Amino acid sequence: MSEDKYPSESGRRRFVKGVVGSAALASVGVGGAATIDYATQPQGEGGGITPFVGIERTAGPAPRGMPFVPVEIDDEGYIMGVWPDVEEVEEGGLTIEVARMELGGQTYAGDWFQYCGRQNAPGVRPDEDQDNYFRSISSPDYEWQQDEMDEGDRLHIDHLDDYETWGNEIGADGIGKGAECRWRSEDVDDGRLPVTVIRSTKVQELIDQGGQVGEWMEAATEESVMAFLNVCTHFCCIPGYKSLGEAVQFDAADGVYCQCHQSVYDPFSPTFDTFISLPRPN
Repeated sequence: MSEDKYPSESGRRRFVKGVVGSAALASVGVGGAATIDYATQPQGEGGGITPFVGIERTAGPAPRGMPFVPVEIDDEGYIMGVWPDVEEVEEGGLTIEVARMELGGQTYAGDWFQYCGRQNAPGVRPDEDQDNYFRSISSPDYEWQQDEMDEGDRLHIDHLDDYETWGNEIGADGIGKGAECRWRSEDVDDGRLPVTVIRSTKVQELIDQGGQVGEWMEAATEESVMAFLNVCTHFCCIPGYKSLGEAVQFDAADGVYCQCHQSVYDPFSPTFDTFISLPRPN
């Protein structure tokens, strides 16, 4: 079995530690946030009400979208995720480190990724010295990625150069080319951060839209490349973007589809929302 997910032929996606607690918290509305925040704060650092930007959940039982990972491309063309700036703050009489920064009119924070057990992942700790490059997982669903990349290879902009025409017989061609990667997870056996990266003409369309959406997309993308943490907010499964044939049955062939419970996400529809992020262990 792959470290990153179940093999495609199994028809399943792997769950992660903390499923039950995370799923329960995911169902809590903002109205009860103060109580949850108070109850969870003593067990670790961070957590509580967290504004975030995600890809919109459009169908199925998932309670909210999956969070964006802002993108930057280095001078050699390798694609990486932006990790928020780290600073020390006083909270509850303690000095702690937090990862947050202002980006695209939003407060981008490491708390965005603290759900479904990912609050235990080394990569979400503010002071973790981790590699921010997007690196190929061991068994990607995309045939192009199987042919061109080995596990751990860094994703390069040239890997996605045919994004305006690319297709794989699932949905329409030219919607956008995807890659399945991990992020901030080098030398990590438990608690990897799975990320889907997409290069699409729709990214520039969203920037041209202006307003809150345009400001965010302009700041969080580069060269029409966007990314998001690919962990379903319903029960912590690993969904697929244009990678699962059965998505057609749920009008999700050109979107992100989670086959475990048929949640559907639109990667090209940013949503501005809040959720109850879990505290990191002390």
